[in-house]
Amino acid sequence: MLSLKTGEFDVLVIGGGATGAGVALDAQTRGLKTALVELDDFSSGTSSRSTKLIHGGVRYLQAAIFGLDLEQFRMVKEALFERANLIHCAPHLSYPLPIMLPIYKLWQVPYYWFGIKAYDLVSGRRVLKKSYYINKTHALELFPMLRKESLVGALIYYDGQHNDARMNISIILSAIRHGAKAVNHVKVDKLLKDSTGKVCGAHVVDTLTGDQWNVKAKVVVNATGPFTDSVRLMADPDTTPICQPSAGVHIVLPGYYSPSSTGLLDPSTSDGRVIFFLPWQRMTVAGTTDAPMPVTFHPSPSDVDIEFILREIRHYLSSDVCVRRGDVMSAWSGLRPLVRDPNKKDTKSLARNHIIEVSKSGLVTIAGGKWTTYRHMAEETVDKAVEVANLTPARQCATAGLLLEGAHNWDPLLHIQLVQDYGLDEDVARHLSSTYGDKAFAVARMSKITGKRWPIIGYRLHSEFPYLEAEVKYAVKEYACTAVDVIARRLRLAFLNTYAAYEVLDKVKYAVKEYACTAVDVIARRLRLAFLNTYAAYEVLDKVVDIMGEELKWSSAEKKVTFS
Repeated sequence: MLSLKTGEFDVLVIGGGATGAGVALDAQTRGLKTALVELDDFSSGTSSRSTKLIHGGVRYLQAAIFGLDLEQFRMVKEALFERANLIHCAPHLSYPLPIMLPIYKLWQVPYYWFGIKAYDLVSGRRVLKKSYYINKTHALELFPMLRKESLVGALIYYDGQHNDARMNISIILSAIRHGAKAVNHVKVDKLLKDSTGKVCGAHVVDTLTGDQWNVKAKVVVNATGPFTDSVRLMADPDTTPICQPSAGVHIVLPGYYSPSSTGLLDPSTSDGRVIFFLPWQRMTVAGTTDAPMPVTFHPSPSDVDIEFILREIRHYLSSDVCVRRGDVMSAWSGLRPLVRDPNKKDTKSLARNHIIEVSKSGLVTIAGGKWTTYRHMAEETVDKAVEVANLTPARQCATAGLLLEGAHNWDPLLHIQLVQDYGLDEDVARHLSSTYGDKAFAVARMSKITGKRWPIIGYRLHSEFPYLEAEVKYAVKEYACTAVDVIARRLRLAFLNTYAAYEVLDKVKYAVKEYACTAVDVIARRLRLAFLNTYAAYEVLDKVVDIMGEELKWSSAEKKVTFS
């Protein structure tokens, strides 16, 4: 924090989501002195509330081919390159996922086959795995709960899947490792301007301590997602809005609703959208909706949205399977920062492309886009920032192929070494490997001896999940500042089971010391528990608070405030 209060930076990034983190990493690796400030926690907004896919966009390619839309085609091709790059740069957090497209009408076989093969063709040598057709028998073997009536067969194609919040944090940590300064829970309340009216920094406030100071920079980048226009208004009160936020709702169901390694795509819902049904973190994620929504800090899913998703997935599941409202373990809503088209009222036909705008006062804004293309968006944004401020970077963009935090010495068999060297349960070792990469050993070394024959080390936060108490302490080193930072974004428990996240909250609150500030940070974005299983997230709440309080030396009053 102190390093932000002295000197001048080349680049100041506002926003700690995927795009902002990408801009910070790109700028810093070019040799530019870079700072980043985030109002809440890193990845606390849209970037942690995605469908968890790294994809080129099958439906965008369809629109490009049938509509002869060259712009859409270029967007898909760009995304497919970035998909391959991201899986290469963070193999512990991302991987190819086969997705089944069930077919119930014979004429649809050649129709969808052509589209999926075109997807492979556009991918070129970066294709993850080639798509293929399977008959009805094979489809039911692969996905036993699929509706049998009228089923003709299915197409299998491949896209990428990742742990979005962990990926975001990995990008932030990578930027910091290269020398960038990044802080969360710091609000920009106004932009600074020089005597000519050009933006030259920002006045910021630490939302946890109330401390205030100025951050000077040669150029300021606005990467605040759905809050883009609020920052643009600081630079120019008369500016015209350019973003049209859209709410995407997802629900989490028990893992038995889907095969452990195959997703499902409904290409045409009752209202013309698509629904994904995907395995993730041993649970099942279903979504998404797509509807215009006013900007809000805490978007929440409505019962109407949840029932819509349940109704749509019932069409594709066997009549023997009863998908109940009570099976929904968690649900979340994320605001997509779509670029606004004043000629269209709906959002489902809007492409997730991006724009880069430079205001009269020199504020550089990056708006729109999607998770998959964050790196390319960041590259173009830094190019523009260099041009606007007449900066002299030491080198050109170096992020293509740049390994992210945890990837350098990671191996797919790393979990075996964790089991053998530290005596961890296998599911815990797999979780640590796929969450922290080669940093998993550091977490293992922080774990306490159990005193049991097995596991030798590693107390769990919650009996139903492979998350360790040591991870809460490690989350502090990853700049978690609140219990929600840990539970939602470091561990993802808040996204899996809200009640379990609540149950461990006290433990998390006692754990945070250096950079972590609240228990919700840990459960929601580090562990992801609160969004995966609401009940489990509730159950771990006490533990999270206890551990964070111990590390941060919280008083009883502070613990009470955090818990409430």
